[in-house]
Amino acid sequence: MASAAEQMASNISWGALGKATELRQRIFFTIGLLIIYRIGTYIPVPGIDASALRDFMEQAQAGIGGILSMFTGGALGRMGVFALGIMPYISASIIVQLVATMYEPWKQMRKEGEQGRRKINQYTRYGTVVLATGQAFALANSLQAGDLATNPGMFFVASAVITLVGGTMFLMWLGEQITARGIGNGISLIIFVGIVAEIPSAAAQFLSQGRSGAISPVVIVAVLVMLVAVIGFVVFMERALRKIHIQYPRRQVGMKVYDGGSSHLPIKVNPAGVIPAIFASALLLLPTTISTFNTGQQGPVMSTVMAYFGPGQPLYLLFYAGMIIFFTFFYAREVSFKVDEVADNLKNQNGFVPGIRPGKKTAEYLDYVLVRVLTLGSIYLAAVCLMPEVVRSQWSIPFYFGGTSVLIVVSVAMDTMNQVQSHLLAYQYEGLIEKSQLRGKRGKTKTTKKGPARR
Repeated sequence: MASAAEQMASNISWGALGKATELRQRIFFTIGLLIIYRIGTYIPVPGIDASALRDFMEQAQAGIGGILSMFTGGALGRMGVFALGIMPYISASIIVQLVATMYEPWKQMRKEGEQGRRKINQYTRYGTVVLATGQAFALANSLQAGDLATNPGMFFVASAVITLVGGTMFLMWLGEQITARGIGNGISLIIFVGIVAEIPSAAAQFLSQGRSGAISPVVIVAVLVMLVAVIGFVVFMERALRKIHIQYPRRQVGMKVYDGGSSHLPIKVNPAGVIPAIFASALLLLPTTISTFNTGQQGPVMSTVMAYFGPGQPLYLLFYAGMIIFFTFFYAREVSFKVDEVADNLKNQNGFVPGIRPGKKTAEYLDYVLVRVLTLGSIYLAAVCLMPEVVRSQWSIPFYFGGTSVLIVVSVAMDTMNQVQSHLLAYQYEGLIEKSQLRGKRGKTKTTKKGPARR
């Protein structure tokens, strides 16, 4: 039998969106900041030869250039101020979280609650500045070496570095503002909008190749069917749960005795969401970004790296899968679901798993279940991200059809819609509370009326 909260959630009318003033303001605020982000992708870095860059990106679009352009919302192809995208921030988050699990002072800082989280976020911002500066300097030198700058020199390098680092920091600020004052996760929404904005042009190019005969209609139909199947599979797996039964004993409060209840502890098959795929992509896109704009002047080390770790190569796929599996386990066990903290919370609330002792035994049991669930979840993530990569390299699809893109788009859309639904549910609760208070006031006024005085 469904609970009262589940019944209310099922009866939510989307027509209530017009009445939920706060939610409407959050949505408009989010859309406004995302529009600013899209405008910034069209503002070019000073000193770029636009015609040479356009010719170069047309040649690179079928390869790694298409991947980079899609993940940056087209800003890299136009060399806009947001050409680095949000990837330096994600890379800094990876480093900070890895250090926080090994460096003892930072371990204690994570246990300080909100204050510790703010300090770690500040370190992440500092790391973003350092990484963005290094990537911007390498990209500026690559542009200069590839004859894509109108006036090469130190002035061009300095202006490009300042512009690109400033754009990345502004994007980081936009993401934080969306998370705090808007709807959804700001960083994920920025990546989501960048991918969605490039899909129409990429799809049009793909279909035009089919009309010209470069790709057979059978391949086009197979790709569309595979895309629908992958989306359905992602939706199914993202909603999959492993429920652990939790029992609460009978308790006495004062003179009253409350019966024990039962509930369940949900563990998602993919508790890390799109974070592992984004982290793995951030690590893999760094060397390819430099090599894309450094054509003809690659050193022996970079040439060897790109020969073995280029898109579609066996080592690339193996490394990509390994990074996804590693970040799935790391993020789930260290960030989203810490078994020790969950076991302590259950013990403090007098809850227990039937047949398992509270405390250490419960933590061991939860860890055992979590490892088995994460094994399935990591294999699912790796399969979704790698299967389109293999198909793209085998069929020579002329635009980037990647499982990472599909996973990000579907997961972020589902997460954002869940947050919208949660806000609508909270608004419905507030309406019920206000109605009950008004009824209570009316009832009191009726009962407090005095009758005629007796003489």
